[in-house]
Amino acid sequence: MLTRRSLLTSAGAAALTGCELLRPGSRGDYIDAHVHVWTPDVEKYPLARGYAVSDMRPPSFTPEQLFAHCRPEGVRRVVLIQMSYYQQDNSYMLDVMKAHPGTFSGVAIVDENAPDVAATMAKLVKQGVRGFRISAGAQKNLSAWLGSPGMATLWKTAAELNASVCPLINPDTLPLIDKMCEWYPDTSVVIDHFARLGMAGPPKQADVAALLRLARHRRTHVKASAFYALGAKKAPYLDMGPLIRQVRDAFGPQRVMWASDCPFQVDPGHNYRDSIALIRDRLDFLSDSDKAWMLRGTAEKVFFSRATAL
Repeated sequence: MLTRRSLLTSAGAAALTGCELLRPGSRGDYIDAHVHVWTPDVEKYPLARGYAVSDMRPPSFTPEQLFAHCRPEGVRRVVLIQMSYYQQDNSYMLDVMKAHPGTFSGVAIVDENAPDVAATMAKLVKQGVRGFRISAGAQKNLSAWLGSPGMATLWKTAAELNASVCPLINPDTLPLIDKMCEWYPDTSVVIDHFARLGMAGPPKQADVAALLRLARHRRTHVKASAFYALGAKKAPYLDMGPLIRQVRDAFGPQRVMWASDCPFQVDPGHNYRDSIALIRDRLDFLSDSDKAWMLRGTAEKVFFSRATAL
């Protein structure tokens, strides 16, 4: 009997027929789809206006510090997310990517209102960037922010470059992202951290429904990430299981990707193993194929695929 879930899974598998990443029971070569790095060398890599060295907590999180956590768990590739300390100066992230070829992909921050934003995005993609982070920050008028001409250029250009728009948002912004996905159906979208559902307590059903509604947009994905900050905020994070199951069922595993959100996942009281273990070892409703997609296949498809030149 064919079910919606079996159709989603079989369709995704067909897209990567014969790919090793879908081999049941395979372990290792996982991809962490969300990590921030920064360096204490603020002379070479200055902090953005409004940030001070005292804001950097921990004082540094370099690739070497990351590898000590991720490599023992079989994570070999990582998607770097530009850290807010640097804002639109992506230099440190790009230098890290260049120093470790094949290990990192990147999600950059750009000024969508700059007149040359499309050219900037194209240049970054040539340097290995595969996504562009957007965050409302202190914006009060979210509709004006997302509906601006600069945002239109960013979404259109991302589609042309085969790159993703990566919103860091709260649940109240989900209806607006839904509208953006309607307006720009060819743009790949990756929602960070379940849109922060459960950050302020158990997820509200209306917010869960708003997130699941995005599944009707074929190029929209969700990161199963930041377990330390959601729900009970306590390992082994089993309380996140119902939400993960709902997201898996709605989007299909080929549009869900695990991520740690390091270094915050390794703050005192939490560790890297508990994050990946929730997907890899602790949720019995996830099949081997589900795990292969969520721990490697989806992030590989979205962030390690070939980009398109303008």
